[in-house]
Amino acid sequence: MLFRQMYDNETSTYSYLLADEKTKEAILIDCVLEQVERDKKLIDELGLNLKYLLETHIHADHITGISKMKEFFPLVKSVVFNNSGNMCADIFSIDNQDFCFGEYKIKVLSTPGHTNSCVSYYIEGMVFTGDTLLIRGCGRTDFQSGSAEKLYNSVTSRLFTLPDSTIIYPAHDYHGMTSSSVYEEKIFNPRLNKGKEEFIKIMANLNLPYPKKIKESVPANILCGNIASKNKNKV
Repeated sequence: MLFRQMYDNETSTYSYLLADEKTKEAILIDCVLEQVERDKKLIDELGLNLKYLLETHIHADHITGISKMKEFFPLVKSVVFNNSGNMCADIFSIDNQDFCFGEYKIKVLSTPGHTNSCVSYYIEGMVFTGDTLLIRGCGRTDFQSGSAEKLYNSVTSRLFTLPDSTIIYPAHDYHGMTSSSVYEEKIFNPRLNKGKEEFIKIMANLNLPYPKKIKESVPANILCGNIASKNKNKV
């Protein structure tokens, strides 16, 4: 399987390109609007057939590149979880649904908490956790119907029950780390290696400022990153 991890420096966001090297069918997870040209160039260079654009949640810190990518790849299908509030995805996924690309399949795991509609994507040996589980951290839970209790349950019951050797690929990292493992996060994650009540207290006292782009990102991402439509709706 072909695998690429790509980074947006402004928002510390990772996007992930996976493809079957035999059939050339590919998926792209959490694409970023400002990096669409980069991603298109790589897909074209590798001769891939982009089949799915998968989103882990409605992002608050960047605008998704879905609408722009669909201009370049008209046949690609966008995938968003069914209770996300998204208004334009091609496919509204459900828990445990599989998406196939070539000989591979990737499974939707509902992992709410950071937002009420967060999902992770699992393929044997790898899990793409969005903002649900970060390296030595996790997504905040103080907006977009977030819940510290739900996040704790999602991580402990769905992600920490995966094989210990499973590599964790998050949607963000702010310290130069690229991946972790289920085993490492069970042991070393300073928020999630504690009991539920202590975790809830930690999350209630983060006192973080809101993401700088939240006012533009959330409305745009409900429309698959279609900024033109968002602006039109304001008229």
